[in-house]
Amino acid sequence: MSQENAKLDTELQEKILAVTRCGLTAKESTGFFRVALGLCYLASLMTKEALDFKKLDKEFNRFIYRSIGPGHSITSILQYMSGEGVVKVLDSPRFMRAFGDYCPHVPLESIPFLLGLNLGVAKDFSGLDVRGPVADWIERQRILREEREGGA
Repeated sequence: MSQENAKLDTELQEKILAVTRCGLTAKESTGFFRVALGLCYLASLMTKEALDFKKLDKEFNRFIYRSIGPGHSITSILQYMSGEGVVKVLDSPRFMRAFGDYCPHVPLESIPFLLGLNLGVAKDFSGLDVRGPVADWIERQRILREEREGGA
């Protein structure tokens, strides 16, 4: 992720909302919002600079509240990113196309890595087993990438 997009500025907010608007139902749009925002948040962590997590989370939480209302936070979005719901969104060609178009600063190829990072953090905090739909999706992506690279 490029440094100029590491901050949740107005431009990045508009890009996330553009992805959100590609959903066809309220439920799908909310899923698109959660995944786009979660991926942008995780990508913003990929920096050598020291991060002020309290400030970063406050910015994201304010945007989340204004966009989809109370009851959501960056923490709940990251939890969503480690569950089955994220797989349904990522398996949507419409989401992948929109995210690739509107958020090119987070390469589509980096999504499995970012989800793995999120699962690793979730495991560290909760101690829970991270096997499940997201880990399976990440593994499927690895196999598909190897098949593409092997067939090239």
